[in-house]
Amino acid sequence: MINLKRQYGALSAMSKASAVLLLSTTAVFAEPVTIAAMGDSLTQGYGLQAEQGFVPQLQAWLTGQGAEVAVINAGVSGDTTAGGLSRAAWTLTPDVDAMIVALGGNDMLRGIDPAASKANLAGILDAAAAQDVDVLLVGMQAPGNFGPDYKEAFDGMYPELSQTYETLLAPSFLEGLGSVDPSEVQKLMQADGIHPNSEGVARIVESLGPHVLSLIEQVKGS
Repeated sequence: MINLKRQYGALSAMSKASAVLLLSTTAVFAEPVTIAAMGDSLTQGYGLQAEQGFVPQLQAWLTGQGAEVAVINAGVSGDTTAGGLSRAAWTLTPDVDAMIVALGGNDMLRGIDPAASKANLAGILDAAAAQDVDVLLVGMQAPGNFGPDYKEAFDGMYPELSQTYETLLAPSFLEGLGSVDPSEVQKLMQADGIHPNSEGVARIVESLGPHVLSLIEQVKGS
């Protein structure tokens, strides 16, 4: 005669084990993707209240899109690509799954040779590759007053590096500001005319956000 009690007990134990396995698996996949946002004052949130900065606004935007993500503010005001390279190794802690690299603006303001900036960015990308960290490289554009050769070299280093290292690429950090009308852009800037105000940051986040979502999907698919 079949021992129904014993059989039921075995099935119950299997069901409980399956439930534990399912919950454990779900917990693993529910862990947020950790992204380090490496940049300068634009990333750090210069001149803004903490919640108005780029990283908090990006975090809120991504959460609003349903993304399970934690964005770390690795922006340092005044930083150059050389500064970013010097801190790349300790920024890439074991819990970092991906990195946004938005550097070069201060190099351009100081007239640093784009070849040197490109080498520094390559060093950061090498460090990320060594840690198997996916990257979204964010471009910048030089104004014309540095001359056409400088502008071509500076603007071109981002897509060239992105292609070489097979990273995701956002063409410009400031693309979200959009308008070429100085009076319109001025409304989105702080008094210094260099750093965006909270509304300007919101526009930037709306533009860069989809690129970051692609970064998150890349991490999940790897």
